[in-house]
Amino acid sequence: MGHILLVEDDLRLANLIAKFLKQNGFHVSMLHQGDSVVNFLQKHSPDLIILDVMLPKEDGFSVCRKIRNSYAQPIIFLTAKDSDFDHVLGLEIGADDYIIKPVEPHVLLARINMLMRRKKHSEKMSVDNLTFGQLSIFKTSRQVTLSSEPIELTSHEFELLWLLAINAGEPQSREYIHKQMIGREYDGLDRSVDVRVSRLRKKLGDCTKNPYRIITVWGKGYLFSSSAWEEIHAS
Repeated sequence: MGHILLVEDDLRLANLIAKFLKQNGFHVSMLHQGDSVVNFLQKHSPDLIILDVMLPKEDGFSVCRKIRNSYAQPIIFLTAKDSDFDHVLGLEIGADDYIIKPVEPHVLLARINMLMRRKKHSEKMSVDNLTFGQLSIFKTSRQVTLSSEPIELTSHEFELLWLLAINAGEPQSREYIHKQMIGREYDGLDRSVDVRVSRLRKKLGDCTKNPYRIITVWGKGYLFSSSAWEEIHAS
């Protein structure tokens, strides 16, 4: 799920947080002094930093100021100080969130997941072109090529392809696709999404009986398989 750097001088608290995060699928590195962070970031690229405010050698505010211009990932402050000044200052110098001690593990996990989702969404929105093997999708020009040959898609078909491809490897539910494509909630009866998926499969040379490029995941939705296109590229 991601690599988290935890900077906390309270060893008992640090171990409890690290254990909880590891149980929830994260890889966790720990530091216990503020002056160790810059050197760590020169060698590693964690997906998120949990940074205590009151640290030995160098406090969390100072660390955040030093790393914020070069470190673009989320930073969460841990603070025992329940004052507006600390909260505002932390956010102004570049922190994404703060949590007041004592730390409630499930609250921390929820904040981490929220920031990770926001980061992932932001990265997706900044992408203009996607390439999977011999399939290339160009968002700005709305062009698609397969084995260097142009694929003619309607506006709706392109939007469907982009939605699935930008989330490659993750099933997208019929309800979500319907909402994004048609602009209203799915009523359980409308088959517009299924028809569009079927047409898109044909144009992309997918097998209609046993599709392997845009896969139906029963109970979850449709999944764009990036590995299927890579196999084509390898062959």
